[in-house]
Amino acid sequence: MNRDALKTLFHPFDTGIIDPPGEDERVLFLGAEAGYRLPEGFAAPIAAVQPLKPLYRALQTARAEVAPVAAGEDYDVALVLCGKHKGENENRITEALKRTRAGALVVVAGGKEDGIQPLRKKIGKFGWDGDSMPKYHGVVFWFTRPKDVSEAVSKLAKAPVRIEGLFDTAPGMFSHDRVDAGSELLASRLPRDFTGHAADFGAGWGYLSVKLAEASPGLKGIDLFEADYEALESARANMTANAPSTPARFYWHDLTAEETRDKYDLIVMNPPFHEGHAAEPALGAAMIKAAAKALKQSGRLLLVANRGLPYEQVLSESFRESGETCRNARFKVLWAKR
Repeated sequence: MNRDALKTLFHPFDTGIIDPPGEDERVLFLGAEAGYRLPEGFAAPIAAVQPLKPLYRALQTARAEVAPVAAGEDYDVALVLCGKHKGENENRITEALKRTRAGALVVVAGGKEDGIQPLRKKIGKFGWDGDSMPKYHGVVFWFTRPKDVSEAVSKLAKAPVRIEGLFDTAPGMFSHDRVDAGSELLASRLPRDFTGHAADFGAGWGYLSVKLAEASPGLKGIDLFEADYEALESARANMTANAPSTPARFYWHDLTAEETRDKYDLIVMNPPFHEGHAAEPALGAAMIKAAAKALKQSGRLLLVANRGLPYEQVLSESFRESGETCRNARFKVLWAKR
């Protein structure tokens, strides 16, 4: 969660430096997270946008109006909460420019570790009316949207990335500019004769699912589970392009909190182990436990992890059998059987 940056974002409204929007105005909140308190007088309805399912669910619990992708136009105010991905932050500002009216207020905030200072300087070069201030270990800056934003949009918008001539991705997704070396190691150990039902937990933009379809063309089908809505949409396109004959279903899903509907013969995964900027091995451990619940009796799990992550204990506690398939200087491929 980005609570300090949330407080930073709303600080100019709290202190009266910026007039809060009234009930007759509309606000778009890109990268929204739960936990904010609306300043006094902030009466405008907020359309929150959050593509990460755990953060989306938290906003739902807080009774926010939230969607995974932005919609609508001519907003009077856009709020942009920055994260750790430079390209994603610039894409969000681009989205704000496209969906606000001329003369709208755009307010952007982030922590120092999010690269907010270089971003502020980059936006400042456009010469738009605005200001900035530091607060709560971060920076908030704001500007008035000009009538013509075509030049800014062309400079800020990040084009989709094409990997190995096969996979389309975008900034903000895990390993968006290359095949992850851990996933590549796991792909080399996927079964060649699998014919059952499989799932890809934390599927990202679909690399492992495509590789499993290539390795075992006789598989009955694969379900892709991913918490990042935009990555899941890329996975959908990448499966269609690279494994069109493989039956596939796609689930925008928080595996740490939502159970799967079906049971599987095989689950593959490269579990994330970072939440924000901090290493969080508990995230991978929770996905391993979710896999144990989602496998059929005698079903198998194949996963890759950094060598230093202590997943062996949770595997032994959650499965009847488990072990290591291989390792290299950075990664290890582990297996488990229910």
